Formats: sequence, C-alpha cells, structure tokens
Amino acid sequence: MTDLQTAIHPTTDIEALILDWAGTVVDFGSFAPTSIFVEAFARAYDFPVSLEEARQPMGLGKWDHIAALGRLPSVDERWQARFGHPMNHAEVDHLYHTFMPLQIAAVTRFAAPIPGVLPVLDGLRAQGMRIGSCSGYPRPVMEALVPAAADHGYRPDHWVATDDLKAGGRPGPWMALANLIELGVSAVHRCIKVDDAVPGISEGLNAGMWTVGLSVSGNEFGATWEEFDAMSEAEIAARRAPAEAKLRAAGAHYVIDTLADIAPVIADINRRLAAHNEGRGAKYTRGRRPVTLAYLEEFATKEEAMSREARIKKLSRAQKILLLNIR
Repeated sequence: MTDLQTAIHPTTDIEALILDWAGTVVDFGSFAPTSIFVEAFARAYDFPVSLEEARQPMGLGKWDHIAALGRLPSVDERWQARFGHPMNHAEVDHLYHTFMPLQIAAVTRFAAPIPGVLPVLDGLRAQGMRIGSCSGYPRPVMEALVPAAADHGYRPDHWVATDDLKAGGRPGPWMALANLIELGVSAVHRCIKVDDAVPGISEGLNAGMWTVGLSVSGNEFGATWEEFDAMSEAEIAARRAPAEAKLRAAGAHYVIDTLADIAPVIADINRRLAAHNEGRGAKYTRGRRPVTLAYLEEFATKEEAMSREARIKKLSRAQKILLLNIR
C-alpha cells in the first residue's frame, strides 16, 4: 500500500495541510508577485529594483513587503541618494496603489498548478485530508486568483487573504489558525503548514504546526519551470542548497523540493507519532503516552542530533518552555 493509499487515523494522524499559493501550489518560481514589484517601482517613481531585491521580503503582506523592500540597505541607499530621505509611509502607499491593479491583472497568468501537485492533493483528499490555504496576497488579488486556479483544477477547502484578519498576516499565526477553525481540525499538531518563504514558515511555527519548506518550486530557488527543467543535476543542487539552508534556518521541520513530494513527509510524521504512542519510541516517553510532538530539530547525522539532545536536557524547565515558545 502506498503513502497516498493509507487512510488517515481518526485520532492521531495529520488531518490538514495549510498551503501557501505562489511558489507552493501555483506559479512555479513565484514570479507573479516579484515581477510586479519591479514594475510598480518603475511606474510609480521611475526607480529600479532588481528581481533579486524584490524577492527578499517574499511571504509578507504586500504593503509590508514594499515597506521592507524600501528598508533593504541596497534599495535604501539608492532611494536616499535619489530623494534625500528614507522611503516614507506615503511613498509606500503610492507604490502599493500602483502595485495592486498591476498584480490583479497579472495574477491570472500565473494560476497554473506546479507540475505534479494536483494528483498528490487529489490522493490526499481521497484519504480525508483537508486542504486550507493562505497568502500574502490581499483579498482583491485572491478574488482574481482563486477562480483562475479553479479553472486549472485547484480548489482548496478554504482560503484566507493577508488583509482578511484584524490581527494581521505573516509572520503571525492568524491566517493559518483561521483555516483550522474553518476546517474543524481537532488540534494544531495535526496540521502541516507548507510554504516556500521564511515568513510562511514562521507563520506555521507560531501557530504550533508542523512546517515544510519548499526549496525548488518557490521564491528562494527563483527559476521558471522551463529554466528548472533545462538545468543539470549539478545546477539544481547548487541553487537548491542555499534555499534549503535558509528554510531550515527559519525552523522548517522538513524541506522538500516541491509540494508534489509531500506524501512521504506526512507518512513519516504519522509514523513517528504512532511509534511513541504505541510504546516503540524513546524510553522516556514510553511511560508517558499518549504523546504529541511539541518540538523538532533535524540534523545531518545521528551524532549531531544526540549532542543537541544532550544540551537540551541540561536546560532548566523555564529555558525549555522558552525554546518551545520561540519555535
């Protein structure tokens, strides 16, 4: 029986995925937002920003993204040389209002699902998995993107836009948690947040969820599908490595190439929790069942993992609680 044919256990297994949009499910390389930031700066102020600069704050709400882009040292230096002051609130507003109609017009051109993703999601849904979603896009952009993606076959069970909630967007947990409430998920640890950018990983961690970073399909890798498909294995590895490192440094529990690779991750999480709850896990937890996984770090070798475990065991209770709260 394959991972995709295994039914979800009603009380212990992962119940839902909360998925980002651009670079995660649609828009391989996350070009819809990044290219429009470049265009908006050019139209609003005849001011050049590079695609690389536009990618750096990716995952934030778009007003916040523009403000963060203006604070990048390279952009700030050029801006102050040109205008004599740091980018201010009114200028961010003007850039945002220039950006929005351009983004709404462009987003439907980037609504095609990333290759291999839809069959995997269909298989997971056949098990009973629920699919939630959230985005750094504001609602007017999502109202254009959602039906366009539906035309390509992608229809999540719920979606939340970055400006929907009074509390705010990423890196806060609120969009992810709003999905759980709407979907009726029984516990946050039975949910996985999947994203291609650091603020989305932080969102999942802040919500208490498992997190999976995408190192090839999204913003950090930054290539179109056609460019990726033409790369050698060596070229892919060279571009994947820094993307993976950045996502792991952000705290992602797992990092995979694309969402199409998610099934083995789900199976591994379910296996690990089941092993503990059935008494086949670590000696400490055998007499403390049932358990849920509250904290996870991954290491390249068993020796590194055991060394880190020994250091954590020496922490005080207060220090351990702090460690849980900052992940």
